[in-house]
Amino acid sequence: MGRRDNFNMDSGSDAHVRRERAAARELRQSRWWQNLIQDAKCHYCGVDLDAKTATMDHILPVSRGGKSSKGNVVPSCKPCNTAKRDHSVLDLL
Repeated sequence: MGRRDNFNMDSGSDAHVRRERAAARELRQSRWWQNLIQDAKCHYCGVDLDAKTATMDHILPVSRGGKSSKGNVVPSCKPCNTAKRDHSVLDLL
């Protein structure tokens, strides 16, 4: 399979959200993510994270067509991830 783009024209559909949630579960188990969250910092506020406190945030939310891919996910703390909800980073500026 080729490189996954971060945007899908099927944005927000139930099928898209289900597919991307499954992909996110797989990505969280990957060595790439496990290495990334070791001694990580929140992408938004900079607080120190560890493997137990890091959450996976989609820069472009799945509900808005984002993909569960390495280029679209970052470690974040739970408060920042919750506050961001389904907004994109650009919405927060």
